[in-house]
Amino acid sequence: MKESRDTSEVSSLVDASPDGGESLRDTGRYPRIYAIIRQVPRGRIATYGQIAAIEGNSTARMVGYALAALSGSDRAVPWQRVLNRTGTLSERSGGGGTSRQRRALEAEGVLFDVNGRVDFDVFGWDGPDFDWLERHGFHPAPRPHPSARRRPG
Repeated sequence: MKESRDTSEVSSLVDASPDGGESLRDTGRYPRIYAIIRQVPRGRIATYGQIAAIEGNSTARMVGYALAALSGSDRAVPWQRVLNRTGTLSERSGGGGTSRQRRALEAEGVLFDVNGRVDFDVFGWDGPDFDWLERHGFHPAPRPHPSARRRPG
């Protein structure tokens, strides 16, 4: 199923503030992804996989496709705040874009280490408020507790 490339739809569904109250349950995948990304605060970052898990019916790759579908003039979705799982910037399919993304994040106060990584412990986003999720019809996949991922010994 091909998603709409018109991001103006999301503006009518959720206002710019985190307490916009209209449910997104029956909208397309891309508007739901954009609505989640709009919740990432200035100076914070999220991963493609994190956004996908919150959306509940997407993969990290689908989130990337949704961001690639944004028009260059669409400033309603802070695309620059979504990084890959290693905390680095992902090259765009047409090449380039990473320097623009890095400049935008640095302007928000996000710092990169010498290897071009962002520290999730410092700049990572914990996700939207649970009340926001419920009001907008999201039922994200549960996130495993960090200790559950560690192997003994």
